[in-house]
Amino acid sequence: MIDSRLADEGDAVRRRRECVACRERFTTFEHAELRLPQIIKSDGRREPFAEAKLRAGLQRALQKRPVDAAQVDAIIAFVRRSLMNSGEREIASRQIGEWIMQQLRDLDKVAYVRFASVYRSFQDLNAFREEVERLEDRGVSKLSSEP
Repeated sequence: MIDSRLADEGDAVRRRRECVACRERFTTFEHAELRLPQIIKSDGRREPFAEAKLRAGLQRALQKRPVDAAQVDAIIAFVRRSLMNSGEREIASRQIGEWIMQQLRDLDKVAYVRFASVYRSFQDLNAFREEVERLEDRGVSKLSSEP
């Protein structure tokens, strides 16, 4: 091993290594396997945290929005850290949704409304309008195409 340092905001260890046989250098990343809390779904089912599901939901909300992959990764990292820091063995999916909406509200207002419309299961136009009004009451003068 040639060098070792923290990576991914302290979530991983980056090690620079050299093969003793051929002297070629390469990098490895080590991640601790931490047990995340079980997710309690709205119908009472419990399931393991699925990062792929979270990423898919974010990508749907952010489709055709000016948000890059690094920003999506940052939201996912925020949720993972929040889950680990909660200290709980189980956590409601509703809490995860609130964390995501908090992040989207600051990142992209249109994506926030898209996510909220699915997450809060808007049944009609009035529910959608009320959410937009709540967003406007938080100091956002209008929904625009810019983040």
